[in-house]
Amino acid sequence: MRRARWSAVAVSAAWLLAMALPAGATDLIDAWRAAQQHDLDYTAARAAQQASAAKRSQAAALWRPSVMLTGTAGVGGSDTSATGAQFSAPGLGTSTDVAFDTSVNRGALGRWALAASLPLLSRERDAQGRQLELSADVSDLEWQNAQQTLMLNTAQRYFDVVLASDSLRVLRQQQAAVEQALVETQDRFRLGDAPVTDTHEAAARSGAIAAQRLALETDLHLKQADIADATGMPPAAVQLLLPSREATPAEAQALEFWLSEAELRNPQLRMQITAVEVARQEAAKSSGVLSPSVELVAQVGRDRLSGSGDFGSASNRAGNRMIGVQLSVPLYTGGMRSARQQEALYGIEKAQAQADRTRQQVTQKTRAAWLGLTVGGGRVAALSQALVSSRSRLDATRLGRQVGDRTTLDLLNAENDAASAELTLLQARIELLMNRLRLAAVAGRLDEAWLQSVNASLHAPGGR
Repeated sequence: MRRARWSAVAVSAAWLLAMALPAGATDLIDAWRAAQQHDLDYTAARAAQQASAAKRSQAAALWRPSVMLTGTAGVGGSDTSATGAQFSAPGLGTSTDVAFDTSVNRGALGRWALAASLPLLSRERDAQGRQLELSADVSDLEWQNAQQTLMLNTAQRYFDVVLASDSLRVLRQQQAAVEQALVETQDRFRLGDAPVTDTHEAAARSGAIAAQRLALETDLHLKQADIADATGMPPAAVQLLLPSREATPAEAQALEFWLSEAELRNPQLRMQITAVEVARQEAAKSSGVLSPSVELVAQVGRDRLSGSGDFGSASNRAGNRMIGVQLSVPLYTGGMRSARQQEALYGIEKAQAQADRTRQQVTQKTRAAWLGLTVGGGRVAALSQALVSSRSRLDATRLGRQVGDRTTLDLLNAENDAASAELTLLQARIELLMNRLRLAAVAGRLDEAWLQSVNASLHAPGGR
């Protein structure tokens, strides 16, 4: 009940935020919905899920009747010889030890048959049908995992662009400040109020920042191209949002809750557990020395052959009809069944080991995301205070340089520290939001409503 109430509040907050967003702003939901239409891996996963849905129909078809119509036309021959027969006919009496010979050396052959069968008992069919149903279940889990993966990838691409763009903005501000410091230092040097080393230090820092700016511009261009390829949105038309100043509150649930959720709902772990059951069904197909199968069968057919033979023109016609129960028991297969059984048993062992390994990885990811989320709030608060201190130090250093208490190098270092603190804080806020998404994904709960709750903590760049 509490979870449902929280989801409703999160969705309502997201809608209120969407109404307040500036025109042209692209939020996480916009990027996610665009990625659903353009991401190639997601498109392939959707097609695979739709194709695998037919496996359930295949499983049901294994126990339905099958009807086969066959027809043959060609040239054939036939020889029939019977001795010791008894012949009787009205008016001719009865004759014993009669011989009959017929022959068609080359004649026109026509044959048709209609056969139907209904499986009643088959261990192999039962296991095969279960495998098909499990394969369809795996496909559904793969689709769920593909949706969560696309959400995580879209959010990561989105925030990569946000961080790269803001890094470039901060660097440009720092570059402008350094350029101003360089001009002031040169002027003071000409007036004899500053040593030449200050000029060299400011010039060196200006050149380093110019080179760093080129690297950041290239990095931003590549990240914008990455999200454009995934979403189909032109980079120039995208105005991304920034994480808010307020730290995202940590989840109230304890680690044990998330570990339990991951054990029950994680798509990758459930796929591996299902793979173990698929391997068991493969072993069941060849288990047992004798695995009989029983079918209800019915058939009707007719053969016709006419032509010339050793005794002149001849024509043979034969018809057959039957219905009954057919029992099939594999007595000897040359060791094939036992070899397949051995292979399937090792397959079970392999699938179980892979499932155990996936369980370990899921547990590790759950702990990492939970710790990143619970500790992240305090880290953001500490970095926020560090940024305030860095800016205060920068202001004090500027004033100290003006009165001669601080050097140009002190000012340049203060400028660099303030810029680093601002970017570190933004990176921590982004990591906090990503850990929310990662924790939901590893627990198999990441959906659009959860993405809305993260999206609600974003704001336009002007609202710093």
